[in-house]
Amino acid sequence: MSKGSTELPTRMAARQSAKSKKKKKPQKKRSVFKTLFIIFFSILLIIAAVLAYLVFKADKAVDQISEVEDSEVVIPVGESVKEKSVAVLLLGLDARANGGGLNTDVMMVAAFNPTTKSTTIVTIPRDSRIDIKGYSARKANSFYADFYMNALNKKKLPKEKAFADAKEEVRTVMSELFNIDIKYSAVINFQGFADVVDALGGVKVDVDMRMKYKDNADGTNIDLEKGIQTLNGDKALDFVRYRKSNDGRNMSSDFDRNKRQSQVISALTDKMKSFSGATKIGDVIDSVGKNLTIDMPPKEIKNMLTTYFGISNSDITFIPLEGDWRSPYVYLNDASLNAARTALQAKMAE
Repeated sequence: MSKGSTELPTRMAARQSAKSKKKKKPQKKRSVFKTLFIIFFSILLIIAAVLAYLVFKADKAVDQISEVEDSEVVIPVGESVKEKSVAVLLLGLDARANGGGLNTDVMMVAAFNPTTKSTTIVTIPRDSRIDIKGYSARKANSFYADFYMNALNKKKLPKEKAFADAKEEVRTVMSELFNIDIKYSAVINFQGFADVVDALGGVKVDVDMRMKYKDNADGTNIDLEKGIQTLNGDKALDFVRYRKSNDGRNMSSDFDRNKRQSQVISALTDKMKSFSGATKIGDVIDSVGKNLTIDMPPKEIKNMLTTYFGISNSDITFIPLEGDWRSPYVYLNDASLNAARTALQAKMAE
């Protein structure tokens, strides 16, 4: 066989080999594309699973915190919280194992507007003297406890109905005080506040003074240094509750406490909007579900969650009521009270 005849099969084999290599390249591209598609699809599945998990947890929490059933309440067209402004009474209850009671050390009235996705919150000093027609004058924080005991002992209501009756009565008093219709009332255990802070990995605040106070009777042991720092749940609760020191040096007031409450709520609101906060929202839902009760139908609670999800610190206006301390009361300043009334009414009317 000649040299030329031996080179021909060799060249043909080389061309076939080159063609086969060219044909394999698209397969490689399809393989890469297929891998990316699987990764992308897997990410979507994970996101869907997380969302489903959060929805499930939210539904579970809503069932826990609501005191009414959707079947018991018919919301007229245009009256839902997703369409109309609503005012809510917020009560913080000190229900610690070693102390506390039914006095509401935290009292706020919040007006929410669905159009502007904003809210105005008025904080009420716990020792404020509230004198409303039809009710004997007393400290703001004693209304809930007094109404509960009256419902339990005089009205002979069972425990759960007595609590509901007490909230309704306090809501009526505050509606009269601010000249607005407060439709719902919520009570949160102080432990719930601490649990939410822990669920978010702590909260960064500026502690305005050295805080040191110990009370063996109820287990209180507040010990905070002054300055900017990240506090866990228990420390954050100490921060908002602090009133006095054992040595009488660093004394605080209801007005200072209200400012601290506003500072912590603002910080928590912003943290929940952060990436790290969003990843912990499931734990937050759990914490709220275990420690909050509200006389709002479950469907309306869900409407509140979807309508105001993503609200930021800049969308919240805090208005602390001011007054003069003359033992044993804080006598509210008329100008401050009127300004708060006007702000709440304006938010309801937006």
